[in-house]
Amino acid sequence: MSALHRLQEKITQWKRDHEALKEENAQLKSRLEDLSGSQSEQAAAIESLKRELEEKDAEIEKIIAQVETLLS
Repeated sequence: MSALHRLQEKITQWKRDHEALKEENAQLKSRLEDLSGSQSEQAAAIESLKRELEEKDAEIEKIIAQVETLLS
């Protein structure tokens, strides 16, 4: 096998490897974007639940105050 032929094979292999890496990189970027989006959704859901919890705590405090008033 001549040196030129081996060099051509190496170049062809590097091109295939490069294309495979580009495809893998694109897939990883897509997964990262998906995860980032779902993370934002989860953060929004957590904030909503925190607000709901605060509202429930306030309602409980009002009920406790009413019960204390009735017991006085």
